[in-house]
Amino acid sequence: MGAIYLIRHGQASFGAADYDQLSGTGVEQGAVAGAELLRRKVRCTEGRTGSLARQRATAEIVLDWLGSAALAKEDPRWNEYDHVDIVANHGGGVRQDPDDPRGYQEVLDASLAAWARAGDRGPCAETWPRFAERVRAALADLVAVLRKGESAVVFTSGGVIGTIAGHLLGDPEMGLLRLNRVTVNCGITKLVSGRSGVSLVSFNEHSHFEGRDARLLTYR
Repeated sequence: MGAIYLIRHGQASFGAADYDQLSGTGVEQGAVAGAELLRRKVRCTEGRTGSLARQRATAEIVLDWLGSAALAKEDPRWNEYDHVDIVANHGGGVRQDPDDPRGYQEVLDASLAAWARAGDRGPCAETWPRFAERVRAALADLVAVLRKGESAVVFTSGGVIGTIAGHLLGDPEMGLLRLNRVTVNCGITKLVSGRSGVSLVSFNEHSHFEGRDARLLTYR
């Protein structure tokens, strides 16, 4: 069997002029996740990252721990949905407010549900069905190059991870709306691929943010 580790990026800069940058906490989270994969003796033979700055920066930090930084190949199909476009079309264009992250999350949750309901008829540049299809295609292409006993590490986002987990459980929309909601920054989701296909082995592991590193546990 081959193993695929999906890593959610470290904490981004919520409410800042440029959200798509790791915060100081996000940088620390990447180092802890890298140390965790090293502890597990993960031998990375394939690396993938979306093209977003927060994903690429997390990949650089984590893969440096594994001595595999050169393996990170950029593939924008691993990018997150465009939350700005979705909220603009389904949530009244509310902006991130660093003083009220919970309020923004409520708007985003409702907007994602409306985005999914709209299907192919939705007004966003990328509809929910198209997002789900490109995520599945990215996973399928990675599985196709992964040989027995090899491991891939992918740096992506909560919506992508939730959708893939939901897909493997038979309900990608549930994954988008419920699993995505609880993904932690630099959490680890493990898939295995074999003759019977791809299976979800674990979702959103984050024990590496317990104990002395509990202060680094964040969801947004």
